[in-house]
Amino acid sequence: MRPYAQYCPIVRAVEVLGDRWTLLIARELLNGATRFNEIARGLPGLSRALLSRRLRQLENAGITTHAGSAYALTQAGEDLRPLVFGLADWGARHAFGDPQPEELDPEVLMWWLHGRVDTSTLTKRAVIQIEVADRSRVFWLVLEPGDASVCYTDPGFDVDVVLASDLATLYRVWVGEIDFTAAAKTGALTLTGTRWIVRGLPGWLRLSPAAPYVQAARLAKPASQSR
Repeated sequence: MRPYAQYCPIVRAVEVLGDRWTLLIARELLNGATRFNEIARGLPGLSRALLSRRLRQLENAGITTHAGSAYALTQAGEDLRPLVFGLADWGARHAFGDPQPEELDPEVLMWWLHGRVDTSTLTKRAVIQIEVADRSRVFWLVLEPGDASVCYTDPGFDVDVVLASDLATLYRVWVGEIDFTAAAKTGALTLTGTRWIVRGLPGWLRLSPAAPYVQAARLAKPASQSR
């Protein structure tokens, strides 16, 4: 790639971070991914060969370290946090509209969801069946004390709760554009089954790390622009 050939710290940063997918790989690492497959699951449009190349570039730039199958951010990598989430803030305020069909991947959403469930208060297993009607897909969240997993085939446990919705609504809840409880009240999603899980799930589910920026942008919109 031809260098920009300008002596400027912004240029140097762009030369390190400006390649396609690089900042999204940083996003996954900042959000807690440590394994190659975890990063790949969050970025299904990225080939494994290109992911390997980008990770090598980040390591050569001193942004990540690699030991065995685990990746970790260096201090330089951690220092990307305000940049990455500054983009979330800007994007939520200036570049975030209705979701497009090609942006909605149910398997990616389930992967993200399971990694953001707070299971610290659970004392027994909770099995949640998630029905995505418009994609004819069914997933299962299996929550144990201190652990959460997502299953793409029936795990064989009795289902305690069924959550049903369309994919766009689930994404909007995930990014903080729609409140979980409000979506349930309007019927955009339904949650039925064991009462303690129905009551607890909205609190156990920690939304996308970008959700605070989406929520703040939504609150800042003039009433005439609100959806």
